[in-house]
Amino acid sequence: MNVLGIIASGVAALFITVALAKSARRVALRPHIPDEPGGRAPRAEALRRTGGATAVLGIGTATGAALWLGAADDAAGSVAGLLAGAGTVAALGLVHELKPLWAALRLAVQTTAAVLVVCLAGLSPAAGVLTVVWIVLVTNAFALLDHADGLLTAVGLVTAAGLLACAFVGGDPALALLPATLVAGLAGFLLHNWHPARLRLGACGAQFTGFALAASGALIQAAAPSGRAAWAALPALATVALADSALVLISRRRAARSPLRATDDHIAHRLRRVRVTVPGAAVLTALWAGVPVATGALVYAELLHPAFLLLPLAGTAAAVYALLRIPAYAPPRTAPPRTGSSRTAPSRTATSRATQDRTTTARRRTEAADAGAAVPAAAPATGVKGSAPGRGAPTGTARTAAGHPTVPPPPNGRPAEAATAERG
Repeated sequence: MNVLGIIASGVAALFITVALAKSARRVALRPHIPDEPGGRAPRAEALRRTGGATAVLGIGTATGAALWLGAADDAAGSVAGLLAGAGTVAALGLVHELKPLWAALRLAVQTTAAVLVVCLAGLSPAAGVLTVVWIVLVTNAFALLDHADGLLTAVGLVTAAGLLACAFVGGDPALALLPATLVAGLAGFLLHNWHPARLRLGACGAQFTGFALAASGALIQAAAPSGRAAWAALPALATVALADSALVLISRRRAARSPLRATDDHIAHRLRRVRVTVPGAAVLTALWAGVPVATGALVYAELLHPAFLLLPLAGTAAAVYALLRIPAYAPPRTAPPRTGSSRTAPSRTATSRATQDRTTTARRRTEAADAGAAVPAAAPATGVKGSAPGRGAPTGTARTAAGHPTVPPPPNGRPAEAATAERG
């Protein structure tokens, strides 16, 4: 396949992806009636999640057209198997996006697609087994990068560019067909996936991208000349994706969490906790991926010694260690200790309230008695004798000069004489 054919396939993939993504974006952003007050329409949200299907269609259409025109030459079978396996994984991701599937089922389908690629590539049994394991591992590692706007698209774009360079250097341009369309398609989709993302790759686009990158790297390595250090250079291109998976597994293992439970503990999530913006996290991760990709491509081209690959690997290990020190999980909420005394607290409270009520009542009675005793009796008039018992006022009752018994002053403070005058 000539260079012009690869460029034409890339341009076709770019325009098809941009056109399909623009149409999907218009439909997704079209106003709908939400099911709940203030919520989003489920149809629009589903279209945003499945936006990666536009990239899959654009890349697949351009690659399939190039294969149909006979542009892949002798490697048509390998490229066709790669495209068929990636399409199968993409269809699985689309179904999983609409209705979640079991992890075992997804692994089984990915393994079957990887076996198809290996069989059509004509690898030996031992190399085929290792290639299948590698493809499944890298596919899921890249799919985990789809946790922030533009992150997987940018990292996939950088990785596909490295694979494209390795395919040209290796002397087999036919294997550069899918990496070329991947570069163009992901670049077109990045226009709609950049923060704030209108479309997402979702499980469909993420698994397609991961599978296409992993299978392309495996086929380029299998077709590499014997003198090149492809065994060390090509695996280095997936350094960032594998580092993110290792970061997640180690942190969840330390926190005693399930490795299959999705939480905010990936690279971009930890960068966000140290006040890095969403676009900044995507740019930093893409630059991080560019270092091992460039080093691997130079080693594959025999411009650097394979020992130089230890530098990006050591830097990646240091970065993972630094990211592990950033807390990813909120501390658990501790309930107040429940003791035996807390159970008797209500009864003690009721007892204290009853005692307080009784004390208040007794105090009021004492005050009332003291108020009655504080009213002084008028002194008896001089020369006036008390009446006999049973007649008139009781014995010892003070009387006035007219013989009437004295009356205590009323509460309004009027004198006793006025009260006696009113009574008379």
